[in-house]
Amino acid sequence: MPPLTRLFIKTALVYLALALLAGLARSLPPSEALPAFFAYLTPVYFHLFMAGWVLQLIIGVGYWMFPKHTREQPRGNEALAWAAYGLLNAGLALRVVAEPLHSLQPHPAWGWALALSAVLQWLGGMAFVANAWPRIKEH
Repeated sequence: MPPLTRLFIKTALVYLALALLAGLARSLPPSEALPAFFAYLTPVYFHLFMAGWVLQLIIGVGYWMFPKHTREQPRGNEALAWAAYGLLNAGLALRVVAEPLHSLQPHPAWGWALALSAVLQWLGGMAFVANAWPRIKEH
């Protein structure tokens, strides 16, 4: 198993644990003792689960299992694959921070942070697509 695949899968497992914690926090009854941001964890929960757990698990296994590209580059452009990992995770981390803060204290900076997080995740997804596309060929 390639090191990048292991990293994607281990990162996906961390995001699964975080998504489950966010889901648990969302389900707690409202209380004076809980920080206010707990009330705004629904989008964070879904992003941790879908982009963190599901998408990264799929990408990690796809990077490993898709047909070989060439003998020299069996998994395509490794730098592009690493870029996909970095961009997806930077975007997701930014989203996890900016989403509840934007809900708690609406400010243009948090809105721009959310937009940037979406762009980073999209670029990460497109980097994976660009790297995987040539590996999906007819024989």
